[in-house]
Amino acid sequence: MKLVRCVLGLVLGAVWFWAMLRLALTPGRAGLLEGAVAAGGWGLSLLPVHVASPPPARSRVARAVVRRVTRAWHRRRARGGPDVS
Repeated sequence: MKLVRCVLGLVLGAVWFWAMLRLALTPGRAGLLEGAVAAGGWGLSLLPVHVASPPPARSRVARAVVRRVTRAWHRRRARGGPDVS
């Protein structure tokens, strides 16, 4: 199943690349199909940003470390320490 998805992804990527080349190199001869494929591929490139899975849950130890670092940073800022960011 993974091989089928990889092949399908490569084929669709090649079709999109063909449409983009055709639009860029011969814009007068490119048709509606090339424009639709190019626009669809561009739209799909934005999709993973919005549908990405949430980051994996941190362990209890990792949460404790982050909490300690955050508290130390807040204490330093309250005393007027240097801003390292």
